[in-house]
Amino acid sequence: MTEPLKYATRQRVGIIGASGYTGAELLRLIAGHPDLELVVATGDSMAGRRAADLYPSLSTAYPDLVFSEFDPAAADGLDLVFLGLPHQASMELAPKLVGNVGCVVDLSAAFRLKNASEYPTYYGFEHTELELLDQAVFGLPELHREALVGASLIATPGCHVTAATLALRPLVDAGLIEPSGVIVNNVTGITGAGRNPTETNVFTNIDSNVVAYGLTHHRHTPEMEQEIGAQVTFTPHLVPMSRGILATCYARPTEGCSAERLTSALADFYADEPFTTVIHAPPATKSVLGSNAAHVSAWFDERTGTVISMCAIDNLTKGASGGAMQAANVALGLDETAGLATIGLAP
Repeated sequence: MTEPLKYATRQRVGIIGASGYTGAELLRLIAGHPDLELVVATGDSMAGRRAADLYPSLSTAYPDLVFSEFDPAAADGLDLVFLGLPHQASMELAPKLVGNVGCVVDLSAAFRLKNASEYPTYYGFEHTELELLDQAVFGLPELHREALVGASLIATPGCHVTAATLALRPLVDAGLIEPSGVIVNNVTGITGAGRNPTETNVFTNIDSNVVAYGLTHHRHTPEMEQEIGAQVTFTPHLVPMSRGILATCYARPTEGCSAERLTSALADFYADEPFTTVIHAPPATKSVLGSNAAHVSAWFDERTGTVISMCAIDNLTKGASGGAMQAANVALGLDETAGLATIGLAP
């Protein structure tokens, strides 16, 4: 890990699109960060409303914060800007910010995929900022920490991608699983569907219900394959909980694979990681709730010749806003763990 720099003053931060769930989570995390100071928080659809009225949990930290409409001039000269906007909107705004602020951390998918030709298929638009796409650093420190140091544009990973990659990438790198025919089954909390009410996230449809979605064409699939280094069949399932992702991944073992070698590969890969922990039981979403922790474990079913690798994260923290802050800490030379918890809210 890199040695953090020492700043005499706090870093000035803006959130563009602060009124959604990831924005609210960023506000929560910034309030507990020793080196960051919130300066701008925009939310065009909620402009003029107090953050504490929309999210009463923020009342103590932000009693007077009012969401504003976006003004590009307000971001000039900031040390750090988080983008919590739709994908295409982030793509169009980023060129106006990169170079005018210290670091831009995008929570959309606008700069995640290195193959620009995949954007029309999976996101429905042509990518027009190819230079920035090439410049962006994928914001998963466990894989890209060195590249993140000093980065001016960071692409925060998708929440499903974070969980599946942490579960599988060490096993691919160690040559313990075949890099084709990998199956990723994830269950996810309802906050992954966003704040705006839809048929997906209304109480009567999610209560006492589990439903799969995005079969065979989920937009996180190419991002998973890019970061895991394997061909993936991905099926997410929406379950009636607010937060969390549990990834259960299945793969064919290579010759010489064993339970001991699987656990050893994970342990070696994450030996110095501050947030990713190898456990010796199936991970549970409540164990990481509200934290930036990721719990991983791997198993070998000798009867069927199947490797099972699992990861639990909080989809809004490690899977989105917490992961974004972790990557920003690295980029700015701050303590990587600043403002981020390693212990979940349990019981």
